[in-house]
Amino acid sequence: MRPARLVRWSGRGLAQDEDERPIYGGTPTDASVIEAITALHSAGKRVMFYPFILMDQKSDNTLPNPWTLTGYQPNLPWRGRITLSKAPGQAGSPDQSAAADDEVTAFFGMASAADFTLSEGSVTYTGVEDDWGLNRFILHCAALCAAAGGVDAFCISSEMRGLTQIRGAAGFPAVDALRQLAAQVRLLLPEAKLSYAADWSEYWGYLSPEGNRYFHLDPLWADSNIDFIGIDNYMPLSDWRDGPDHLDRAGGVPSIYDLDYLRANVEGGEGYDWYYHSPEAEAAQIRTPITDGAYDEPWIWRYKDLKNWWRNTHHDRINGVRQASASAWLPESKPIWFTELGCAAINKGTNQPNKFLDPKSSESRLPKFSNGHRDDLMQLQYLKAILGYWSEADNNPTSSEYEGRMLDMGNAFVWAWDARPFPAFPNLSEIWSDGDNYLRGHWLNGRAGQRSLASVVREICARSGQDQIDVSQLYGIVHGYGLSEVSEARAALQPLNLRQGFDSIERDGVLLFRLRQGEVGTDVSQQTLVASDELDGVLEQTREAEAELAGRVRLRFIEWGSSYDIAAEEASLPDEATHAVSDSELAMVLTRAEARQIVERWLAEARVARDSARFVLPLSELQLGVGDVISLPLSPVQAQANSDVGDESQLVSENATASQGRFRLDRVELGAAQIVEAVRIEPEVYIAADVAEGLPTSRAFEPPLPVLPLFLDLPLLTGEEVPHAPHLAVTAQPWPGTVALYGSDSDEAYVLEEIIAARSTIGLTETPLAAGPVGRWDLGADLQVKLITGSLQSREVLAVLNGANAAAIGDGSNDNWEVFQFQTAQLVAENTYMLRGRLRGQLGSDGLMAPVWPEGSYMVLLDANLTQLELTTAQRRLARHYRIGPARRGYDDPSYLHRVEAFDGNGLRPYAPVHLRLTGALGDDIAASWIRRSRIEGDSWDLEEIPLGEAQEAYRIRILRGETVLRDLTVSTPDWIYTASAQSADGALADDLFEVAQLSDRYGAGFSVRRALG
Repeated sequence: MRPARLVRWSGRGLAQDEDERPIYGGTPTDASVIEAITALHSAGKRVMFYPFILMDQKSDNTLPNPWTLTGYQPNLPWRGRITLSKAPGQAGSPDQSAAADDEVTAFFGMASAADFTLSEGSVTYTGVEDDWGLNRFILHCAALCAAAGGVDAFCISSEMRGLTQIRGAAGFPAVDALRQLAAQVRLLLPEAKLSYAADWSEYWGYLSPEGNRYFHLDPLWADSNIDFIGIDNYMPLSDWRDGPDHLDRAGGVPSIYDLDYLRANVEGGEGYDWYYHSPEAEAAQIRTPITDGAYDEPWIWRYKDLKNWWRNTHHDRINGVRQASASAWLPESKPIWFTELGCAAINKGTNQPNKFLDPKSSESRLPKFSNGHRDDLMQLQYLKAILGYWSEADNNPTSSEYEGRMLDMGNAFVWAWDARPFPAFPNLSEIWSDGDNYLRGHWLNGRAGQRSLASVVREICARSGQDQIDVSQLYGIVHGYGLSEVSEARAALQPLNLRQGFDSIERDGVLLFRLRQGEVGTDVSQQTLVASDELDGVLEQTREAEAELAGRVRLRFIEWGSSYDIAAEEASLPDEATHAVSDSELAMVLTRAEARQIVERWLAEARVARDSARFVLPLSELQLGVGDVISLPLSPVQAQANSDVGDESQLVSENATASQGRFRLDRVELGAAQIVEAVRIEPEVYIAADVAEGLPTSRAFEPPLPVLPLFLDLPLLTGEEVPHAPHLAVTAQPWPGTVALYGSDSDEAYVLEEIIAARSTIGLTETPLAAGPVGRWDLGADLQVKLITGSLQSREVLAVLNGANAAAIGDGSNDNWEVFQFQTAQLVAENTYMLRGRLRGQLGSDGLMAPVWPEGSYMVLLDANLTQLELTTAQRRLARHYRIGPARRGYDDPSYLHRVEAFDGNGLRPYAPVHLRLTGALGDDIAASWIRRSRIEGDSWDLEEIPLGEAQEAYRIRILRGETVLRDLTVSTPDWIYTASAQSADGALADDLFEVAQLSDRYGAGFSVRRALG
């Protein structure tokens, strides 16, 4: 494809998806690139910088297609499609002409290393502004690496197969341009290892449309500025099909996951031993051997034959003739790096590791013969095979030209480990549009820690002392598995057995583990069976009653890929109205699709297994044992059921007949003959159901930010609280999930005191609230409150009178909170309410009612989310240190807030007396009386007198002139006479104040009430 005039890295002209997001997520800034390289170096990592071009042609583009000369260019193609205005082999192509040289020159541009100036943390370009060629892009990246202090290796481009195969008037102009580009990069990065990352189908040469064979990249590989041969290795390791009849399976390979099979195809199989000469030959598996009769150099046609390519001189083949002059390549002169290698986690991924699924791209393809199911084991086995094979010294020869081996496995880079954090990527599709591609893609994130089923079973057996085992026939992946207690190996293996469906069989002193697949090993006729007195005839066949069948299966499991919460999946039979329910739980990490496949398999397996058989085999059949599958004639009842099952559930094999069934030997008793108990099976049961797989739900990552804590030393709210202990209200936006409160008597040795799971409803007032009446409705101006989090609602009058809609308003200090209630909460804007119909100074807090609560005062809803702290009586009124923050972080994290608080224990504070009366005039005796209130059960109408709520009745009386105390005394009754003689002794004057407060033996004086003497 011809590239767009403005390439993406320039930051202009970015193609967008339907949500107006850049298709590829945008280009990183220069500063972020430098920061990333610096951070990797600081972490002790080696860095290879690997820039490549992403093609962003959308499906509605009108660009001419140079490969077909018809229609438009496919959407989002591979960069290896970049070619001439008309591709080689197309009519009118400029290939092999000076015009091709001109087009390549225009693509690379004229930028050079001298056009870039480095300064601390930045790069400046001073060349031709409109030159957006490849040179400028690559050199800009090299300059960024230099600004970051350098990198260990740098690729001057990657997988530009269509570009490097262009022929000019003489030679391959893009190869020459890459050599010149390498020389310019060397000026910027003199210490870095440099190379070009060639596609695996490109590194070894070019077969032109007319059939000539060129080692076209050899001038580049031999260049003095190139330090290694870079190969993006996605060579196939299998040619697997479904069923038992394809060549590899018929040849004795047990499974596509078999490591010996995959390893044999690293230097064997397709691309080494043979090839398919046409699509029809591939469909029929007609394999053509790779030979070279004329010159006996078959390796030049083998893209997998790294050794011979590396060890030998290279001679082009022009018109079938081996050229006398060798290319510039010096055998064994440079190591090979796998600049990329990998395999998608998809069914039969090793058939074509280079294929990927991305609905947005025209390159999206399933591997050959794949059913498209996710398959993490396929990816794991590919990596084990290729990395394991090349890491063995016998497979990786030593160079005679340098110290080292052919393949530098210390520089083999697996594609792909994504810098985006798992599981935020892939789950947050609203942020990243390619998340859905992860499930069956090449990503290692979230998969690197998975184990093969065989390795888990082997470890469990080894820890139990059993080493005579065979797990070679176990194929499966274990995302995660937990054992909560020490138990026997059998118990530890059972959940794995239930999940994967395998048998454990003792054979010749070895414990054999084998997946249930239902494939027939032996056909057993009735003539083979032995008559026995223990049987009714030679073959007993029974069917379990329908009532014994569980028609609904439910499985609870740990959901993979998100918060690892407990999830459940369920399957039921479609042909019955009601059934018994079988409920199971596995302490295993599963995807929802896997869990669904498991319950469907269990249900189908149980239905088929209703049929069982007993028979006797002669000693001539001793090769048969437990776990083997045989074919038996069915009884008339079972034969009819066989037909029924086939019609309803499609569980019968295509090869089975109405009179034949497959049975697995479950028990064999060896004596004069073999008495066998067998259960019916069908292989289709063990084929994973086609279940759509999606990403688990996930919350966006929320950084650990400080929370807003409000301590409230409140009066008793219900009477059930600890009266001296304070309350805590906490909120945050975003909410961290849980909040921890640590406490200590000093700023050290903190102890966890509370974990708060629910945030409180907290807001800030946006209008002032003037003092209001006590004991009746406050109908003054509305109070406007904007909530930080939470919501409010209106309540009926009776509900409010019964205690609903209680709130506290205050300045944020722990002891200055007026309790009030409201009837109406009207939503007037986002999170903003108008509160009206208020009851003020509730629960004795009228003593704290301010003349005006100003705008910006805190309001806290007094609901179940309010947490009362634990505080001993000895800690009351002592300053304590608190640290509060997100519970997932330690209390020394910067997100924690430090508070020093002391609490009076206001739940013990007596209310202010009411109805204070002063009878008499100054100069005569003045009789004072009042009515006490109670903080405990003061609203009861059933008692003759409200409870005292204190150890004894006592009141403090003071005569005040301003803040000067003229007289201070204690009385035990709610009355007192201020005699004329006492007034004279005090020098009492008009406007002096009479004050009375109830006393508590635990708190002291409560709120007071005052009246002027007159």
